[in-house]
Amino acid sequence: MTTRIDIAHPDKLLIGGEWVSATGGMIDVVSAHSEAAIARIAEASEADVDRAAIAARKAFDEGPWPCLSPQERGEYLRRLSKALEPRMPEVARAWVDQIGALASAAPFVTGGGKFWFDYYAGLGEEFDWVRETTRMDGSGKAMVVREPAGVVAAIAPWNNPFGILAGKVAPALMAGCTVVMKPAPETPLEAYILAEAAEAAGLPPGVVNLVCADRAASDRLVRHRAIDKVSFTGSVTAGRTIGMACAERFARCTLELGGKSAAIVLEDADIGLTAATLAQVITLSAGQVCATLSRVVAVRTIHERLVEALEAELAKVTVGHPDDPSARMGPLAMRRQRDRVEQFVSDAQTEGATLALGGSRTRGMDAGWYFDPTLFVRVDPSMRIAREEVFGPVLTVLQADDEAAAIAIANDSDFGLYGAVFCADPDRAYRVARAVRTGTVAHNGFLFDPSLPFGGFKMSGIGREGGCEGLAAFTELKSLIF
Repeated sequence: MTTRIDIAHPDKLLIGGEWVSATGGMIDVVSAHSEAAIARIAEASEADVDRAAIAARKAFDEGPWPCLSPQERGEYLRRLSKALEPRMPEVARAWVDQIGALASAAPFVTGGGKFWFDYYAGLGEEFDWVRETTRMDGSGKAMVVREPAGVVAAIAPWNNPFGILAGKVAPALMAGCTVVMKPAPETPLEAYILAEAAEAAGLPPGVVNLVCADRAASDRLVRHRAIDKVSFTGSVTAGRTIGMACAERFARCTLELGGKSAAIVLEDADIGLTAATLAQVITLSAGQVCATLSRVVAVRTIHERLVEALEAELAKVTVGHPDDPSARMGPLAMRRQRDRVEQFVSDAQTEGATLALGGSRTRGMDAGWYFDPTLFVRVDPSMRIAREEVFGPVLTVLQADDEAAAIAIANDSDFGLYGAVFCADPDRAYRVARAVRTGTVAHNGFLFDPSLPFGGFKMSGIGREGGCEGLAAFTELKSLIF
């Protein structure tokens, strides 16, 4: 039986501890696999955004939250996590219905979002909030303290709405900040569940606020003088606009943007393992993952063998309804995303890349935005398919003469979010990883660790999330000299 998603106040916004009526109308939430509207959610106007920002400002300036001890705030986070526990099946179902994620994977992925609250509750109790030292001239004591950055606008994308939003809200709250949550209008349901959990956990009024808005009202939020910091995950285009808006008034920002992550495959790599891993990664959430390894750079000696293995592995991928246990990939999240992928496929063929597999809509799927796993070979590094983020199940293979050439191709990119090195020798993997200009590099896999900082070089963003660095990002340093 399908889990029912029970939102208590879909027609309202959470502002200042109360569920209030929106003045901006309603937003239809559309299912990726049925194309049917599955919910209607309140849309915030610019006036509603003003109310939310001011409520968060008041809760920070006048409320108890920033003055609580880390232990007290950690206890609130644990209560919030406990309130989420019975709602997690709803969170998983919301992800499946909104973007077409596989039901078999949803509990694991969304569970990672709930993890952030327990993780930062524990980390906050051990964090170096105060460092005592002695003045350089020896004439007195000094201290370096970390204080909350202030009011945070936490803006999440549609591809992993719960995990990414929770990964912003949890450290912001632990740092003593108050928050205005702004989910993507395509995927607001998880944010409503999170807001209800915060309410159930008894957080003081205005500490967590929720507005769902489209472009104009969202722009109002990031420009609002009550907002001290913006934490955004999404496209380069939106990130550039947000970064410029923050720069105008010197507001702090963390931007986790796009990627065109390279997997460097060297001659001593296990070809079978490599191909199986890359096929699994590019079809994870139909390729709609910012860090996905979409660009394979293979040295010449193993190029043909790797291409054959990739074709075989991708041909095994069953595209189907998210609730079908045999499906290994569901649909793309929305019609415009499928249109985008189709345009990339067309442009790649026009530029001369060879379509080795896929490249078309999935047969037999009359409803939903389904698209087959796609493989391009004979790809030149100058082609659009090799340089721009597709955000779909499209894998490109580029050929390099040797290790040095592979590193050069990997670095010839506007992006630098993630990468991988496939080879037998860990020392060699270390050497190559240090040469690649990207925020995270994995050896022989698609690997993540929430205790480590995550973020990008170049156009992949500014700042880091996760680990101690992710908590520190929501603080300001203050020096005290006695």
